[in-house]
Amino acid sequence: GINAEYGRSFDTSTAASYKKCQSDVDASARRGAVTRRTLETQISCSVLLDGSGLSTISTGVGFFDHMLGAFAKHGRFDIALSCSGDLHIDDHHTVEDCAIALGEAFKQAIGQRRGIARFGSAYAPLDDGLARAVVDVSSRPFATVNLHLKRDMIGQVSTEMLSHAILSLATSAALTVHVDVLTPDANDHHKAEAAYKAFGIALRLALARDSTAGIPSTKGML
Repeated sequence: GINAEYGRSFDTSTAASYKKCQSDVDASARRGAVTRRTLETQISCSVLLDGSGLSTISTGVGFFDHMLGAFAKHGRFDIALSCSGDLHIDDHHTVEDCAIALGEAFKQAIGQRRGIARFGSAYAPLDDGLARAVVDVSSRPFATVNLHLKRDMIGQVSTEMLSHAILSLATSAALTVHVDVLTPDANDHHKAEAAYKAFGIALRLALARDSTAGIPSTKGML
């Protein structure tokens, strides 16, 4: 056969082997996709766990988009998320529902909880801000989030929703998550961004493949 792009000939058996290999890779890819539609929001999102940190995010809430982009980049997750929400009311339904949908996509992508590290922790600084995140892919939904944000709003998002989004994502994905900002007097933007970066890094480490792990629990199930 002829490769039209490069003008080279190649063995068709090699091409067939490549296609089979690519098919096997695609079949093993950890992906999740969710569509969530309510009277308040219409959301589509997809997640590839073993990505490169690419994201296309449009929630209508700019600073929240920025936080999810940082989460994706440093978690090396490929995330596509779009939302049309009732922002004429406020940001609550949009931010909460996006986090719920994203958590559902993560839960779907994780699949059977075996062959992974399970635990992950990370620190992330941003200038004067420093955050710590600890994650357990436990199937037990729980989160404590202490961002110590002082302003009511950052951009168009209420600061209480930045904490609530992490809690909603963790609950929806059935994760145990602890996120703490360790510098309460730092700049609010820096504190929030450091927290989302740390969360992404910790989750990436917790979801890392580990062929020796089996089901990483003494109970024999997660």
